[in-house]
Amino acid sequence: MVAFHKFGRVLAGLATAALLLPIAACGSSGGTSASSTADIPVNGTDDGTTITLWTRSPLERQAKNAVKAYNASHKNQVKLEIIPNDDMEGKVGGASQTNSLPDILAGDVVRIPYWASEGIFADLSKQIDELPNKSDLQQGHIDAGTIDGKKYTLPFITDVSVMVWNKALYRQAGLDPEKGPQSISEFVEQAKAVAALNQDGVAGSYFSGQSGGALVFTLFPSVWADGQNVLNEEGTEATLDNASMKAVLDAYKELANTNNGLGAGSKEETGATWTAPFANGKIGVMPYPNTSTAALFEAEKTGGVEVGVTPIPGTKEGKTSTFLGGDAMGISKDSKHAAQAWNFLSWLMSEDAQKEVFADNGDTASNIKTLKTAYENADPRIKTINSVIIDGNGKSPKAVAFNEAFNAAGSPWQLLVQNAVWGKGDLKTDNQAVTEVLSK
Repeated sequence: MVAFHKFGRVLAGLATAALLLPIAACGSSGGTSASSTADIPVNGTDDGTTITLWTRSPLERQAKNAVKAYNASHKNQVKLEIIPNDDMEGKVGGASQTNSLPDILAGDVVRIPYWASEGIFADLSKQIDELPNKSDLQQGHIDAGTIDGKKYTLPFITDVSVMVWNKALYRQAGLDPEKGPQSISEFVEQAKAVAALNQDGVAGSYFSGQSGGALVFTLFPSVWADGQNVLNEEGTEATLDNASMKAVLDAYKELANTNNGLGAGSKEETGATWTAPFANGKIGVMPYPNTSTAALFEAEKTGGVEVGVTPIPGTKEGKTSTFLGGDAMGISKDSKHAAQAWNFLSWLMSEDAQKEVFADNGDTASNIKTLKTAYENADPRIKTINSVIIDGNGKSPKAVAFNEAFNAAGSPWQLLVQNAVWGKGDLKTDNQAVTEVLSK
């Protein structure tokens, strides 16, 4: 059996920090000034300096791959510190107040807008705009760290949401094992077919009912696929009371009301183990994080679940999208080695580095050219995962108060979903509750 708990903590980890922690603004003494970043050479400086990098524990493997490759090919050396996901918010807040942030800080892309607005990062507008391959980069992580026209962040590790299905259960249910759902209605039909097998412990799908982070990661893409939005452009108003969101929530409500439609514990799932039921062969079809698919593919070689992968569909066949998740990175306001830190950032954006660090390890690159050219011999399912970034339909939602409105335990978004799937929710009223938090 394969246990997956790390990714749940990626999405749920900020729930313990439901309130905005005070963070020292960019006027703090000892920070990296605009003039010092403006003078950074195009490729930064590689002179043997030790630079520090903080990242979250759920993305430890990918971060270690990046640091190992950089340290082996540069005079500079990156000292990596892996921080438990649940501790990240408090550690960053405390370090900001004491001017002791690392040279490079990587964090959850949905938290980046708040950190950037509070002056956590140095302004890298000039450096980012001068990158020769800026247009080739996944833009969601750049946009998340853009405040008042100033750019603070680049992609570090990209995670996307996809739809996976259990081919063995599909065969048993009389479904085509090579064809996953192409619309939300097909998702329901296929999940119900697996549910009808009435096998012990087997369910059509699974749902992380108490994890706001997992819920945005898996539900938002279907709304985007239909051309609808979940937030206004400023990130201060929720627009969840639309026909597409209602259709998606109604789909899960139908499964909740179907015997074996949703796996046991879906209503109570906090995100800590939300990928485990599928990995253990008990779920027919569900949205899933691509950072966890590599382990599925590896387990498959030794008798694990035979997995199919397809983009997450909307209500109309042929329309798909994804949540551009993962971590963005920037140079902190406290760095004394901005030029050396930029050397690492700019190197990691290159096609060669993206291939060595991500493509060669079966992970998803953030460079579109790399996604198109460096996976010729990759598992076809990895190519499918890459396609959801290449097609340009994915998004990273941006709001300063995103954590409080969506990810935090007991958030109004979490309650909206609970009401819609297991209660008698009023989508308009519950949407307004989300807006009230976003607009504060």
